[in-house]
Amino acid sequence: MDILSQRIKRLPASATLTMAAKARELKNKGIDVIGLSLGEPDFNTPEFIKDAAIKAVNDNYNSYSPVDGYLELKESICRKFKRDNNLNYSTSQIVVSTGAKQSIANLCMVLLNPGDEVILPAPYWVSYSAIVNLAEAKSIILPSKIENNFKVTPNQIESAINSKTKLIMFNSPNNPSGTVYSEKEFREIAEVLKKYPDIYILSDEIYEHINFGLTHFSIATIPELYDRTVTVNGVAKAFAMTGWRIGYIGAPEWISKACNKIQGQITSGANCIAQRATITALDAPVEKIKYMIDEFNSRKILIIKLLRSISGFKVNDPDGAFYVFPDISYFFGKKIGDTAIKNSTDFSLFLLEEAHVATVTGEAFGNNNCIRISYAASESNIIEAIKRIKKVLNKI
Repeated sequence: MDILSQRIKRLPASATLTMAAKARELKNKGIDVIGLSLGEPDFNTPEFIKDAAIKAVNDNYNSYSPVDGYLELKESICRKFKRDNNLNYSTSQIVVSTGAKQSIANLCMVLLNPGDEVILPAPYWVSYSAIVNLAEAKSIILPSKIENNFKVTPNQIESAINSKTKLIMFNSPNNPSGTVYSEKEFREIAEVLKKYPDIYILSDEIYEHINFGLTHFSIATIPELYDRTVTVNGVAKAFAMTGWRIGYIGAPEWISKACNKIQGQITSGANCIAQRATITALDAPVEKIKYMIDEFNSRKILIIKLLRSISGFKVNDPDGAFYVFPDISYFFGKKIGDTAIKNSTDFSLFLLEEAHVATVTGEAFGNNNCIRISYAASESNIIEAIKRIKKVLNKI
């Protein structure tokens, strides 16, 4: 009997979580798998943040929190937006959610109707297209190339716009490519978007502090776009707080009210202890987490050097996040040992099964020529992983 809804049937499983599950299966069999698939810092949450959580427990924060977040946290978020992004939001424009993923889902559910189109510059985070699908809208994928550091152009964006276009999603620094759009590039894109006042912008800035060169720029600071931009952020990546599940938006008030309404019927308020700890995290000087950023930069330099030593890998030098997105299309149509490689999924699975290194297929991110490699891992694991990859590719 066909019982499950069409909604769940057309929803793809998360490729990153699927690969992590496959890696765990091998580990449970006693195989030494090096995980370079998950987008999760390998640092512990800083002590000053953990201390704030312990204080919140001792202060008896154990009741339901307001749906859109504690007022004190929303005030902290407003201060953070002003300090780091030169953005002025009032607390009525802030909604705190159970992770930035929920923030994005809230927006899509309140803004999109069946048949609406959403422009996704590729590569894009795997959940963007899935959430658009869940909202019964259509993703319009804009391709990019490694030679252009995986950036789309204003002309590409304008050529994709039509009467059905409702939303465009930006993610800078980008997951999976590490690409960072400069202020100049965003301003050039803005000149196109200014012409289309009915198109809204989601700016996912979760990796803003993991930035190695270009100054982070928030597109909502462009006055003409402020009233139709939703700025998404959270504490998972820069503060090593993935499991704490706190994300938030700054948005036009009518959008924040709608997000508050839908969240009230799905999860209600985010975890009370994590919210109190987030106040401390956001109010702290950014310098307190700089040691993690510096370490990510050192690892990036290392992994790019090692990957460029592998024949057939094409690697650029990204400016942010903690990923590299090498083009491995050289291997398509080739046989490595007994394995025929037709696409990036084949290649990623081959690396897992033969080299015991977990990566993620680029197909899930809208670019089938690449794989995503996370360098949120120790230098020794990075060195060993690339050594294993080189060894198995010698069978070609």
